[in-house]
This record gives sequence, structure tokens and C-alpha cells, in this order.
Amino acid sequence: MNHFPVSSSHLSARHLGSFLSEKYLLSAASACRFIRAGVNHTYLVEDGRDKFVFRVYSLNWRTEKEISEEIRLLMRLKEAGIPVSYPIADKAGRTIQVLHAPEGDRFGVLFSYAKGEKLHTYSPAIHEQIGAMLGKLHVEARDLSLERVVYTPQVLLTEPMEQIRKFLATDTPEWAFLESAGGLITELLSRVDESRLRRGAVHLDIWYDNFNISKDGEVTLFDFDFCGNGWLCLDLAYYVLQLTNLEKEEEERALKLESFWRGYESVASVTEEERRLIPTLGVSLYIFYLGVQCRRYENWSNSFLSESYLKRFINVLIKKYYELYQIGEVEKI
Repeated sequence: MNHFPVSSSHLSARHLGSFLSEKYLLSAASACRFIRAGVNHTYLVEDGRDKFVFRVYSLNWRTEKEISEEIRLLMRLKEAGIPVSYPIADKAGRTIQVLHAPEGDRFGVLFSYAKGEKLHTYSPAIHEQIGAMLGKLHVEARDLSLERVVYTPQVLLTEPMEQIRKFLATDTPEWAFLESAGGLITELLSRVDESRLRRGAVHLDIWYDNFNISKDGEVTLFDFDFCGNGWLCLDLAYYVLQLTNLEKEEEERALKLESFWRGYESVASVTEEERRLIPTLGVSLYIFYLGVQCRRYENWSNSFLSESYLKRFINVLIKKYYELYQIGEVEKI
């Protein structure tokens, strides 16, 4: 009988292990196991003491060209001495594999393993180290253009709102807030002095979940899947957003933010216009990533997504952050 078409599949870790062993000349003792379902699927590959991560991109999520541009950025950063998880070429020199999945051809890339573990909270010294690393990344990425998405207000706000409204009734207080906040932020972003904003390649997903920290305090950054083009302060805004969300105690949060900025500004300068924009861009990034969840509902094992979830996310995270920085009061100043 004919197989019924699927929109998403989990590729067999055992068969992927055999495939990778042949492609990359791994030993017969190497093993592959599935470790994470997200926007893409992630597998851990172990060969004796050596470890790697194999990412399988979801169908129609990134083109081969977009992935090659991600790889180009990573290799540039690696060569500059920035600690990132980087792509590994196979025995034929290829870094992108084509996998014939039930839903269609998917791409896969083998990455170096970032030693250490994810930590939800870490010391001010680590925040300072991350700030310095991000500063170095921005020095290297400044004015670099990738053949990938350009993060405009349309991409960060308008398009995500169209996705969110498919799951959230427009007669709710939460939608009214999003519509009002989105309109104000769009207006504020249209007035920025772009001559005072640095541009280049951005990571756009810099937070604890994309760092591994070793026992000796070595930090490695990974997951450049959302990299693209935009204002460099987008990365700063996202880091500040996540730190604000994780550190509930104001004094501790302030100390860690100060450490992060000290590290960053030891390497790169931040303009006053960039600092002014950071809270506003933080709210837009909350909306952007909520839009990603809605857009990828069918193809992301995203069973938690519901109108109730969206309402909690908007009230507990977006609205709280919006009010913390008094963004709605900007018009009155």
C-alpha cells in the first residue's frame, strides 16, 4: 500500500548513526541518539571520547543557501577565535547532508560539541565573559551581510502578529494589548536614527539555552539557526530580555547586567541610540518568537500551544516587560 504523506518525522537515530559513521569515518563503536525536538531535531553523536551534535533541519525551514550562509558565519567566527560550535566537514569535504525523509528532503549538519552544560543562572563573572564574547562577535560581524533574512519591523512584528491571531481571538484583552503595543513599537522604530545604529550579522537567539559552560568557566555559543541581518543591538536586547526574565531579584539582576555591559564595552562601543532602543526591541523579540511558535505549530511537536498559553505568555512575560520599562509612556516624554 502507499504510505500516507507526513508533514514531520523523527529520523531513526540508529540509522542516522550508520549514515554518519560512513560519511565521517567514525569508528564502529560510535553511537547516535535523539536528544531534542524543537524547530529542528538534534542528535548527540558519540565516538569514544569524541562528541558531536547533528542537527536535522525541518522541511522547508531553511534553504540550502541559508544553511551555507550560517556555516560561512560560523567559520568566520571560529577563525577569529570566538568560541562557537562549528560545522564539521565529511570525508568528501561537504558540510551539508541531504536526507531523504518521508516528508521530503531535509538537510543535516554535524557540529562540534560544546563542552560543559546549560546553566539557568550563572555568576556575574560569566556574564562579563559572555558580554566580552558578544562584543568580539559583533566586531567581527559588523557590516557583514548574509544571504538570509533581514530583521525589519515587518519581520519582527507585523508577520508574527498575523501568525498569533490564528490562535488568539481578536476580541480578547491580550490581543488588544498586542495590537496597541505592536503599533506603538512600529512607530518608535520608524523614528530611529539609523546612522547611530551598527548593522551586520546577528545571532538573534543569545540566551542560556544556547550556551554550554564548562566546569572551568569556558563558555561556548551555539545554535545560529536564527542568524540574519539587522541592527547589532538586537542581540543585546535579547540578552537583556532573557536576563531580566530569569533574574527575579532586582539587585542581583542589576549586578549581572552591569557585569555583562562591562564585558561587552571592554571590546565594543554601544551608542546611546542603541541603549535607548533595547527595551523596545526586547518586546518586539518576544512577539517575534511567539509568532514562530504559532507559525510552526504543525511541525514542531508544539502541543502546549493554545489560547490559554498565549494569554499567559502575553500577560506574564510580554506585558510585564513592557510595563517594567514603561514603553507605553515613551510617547508622553
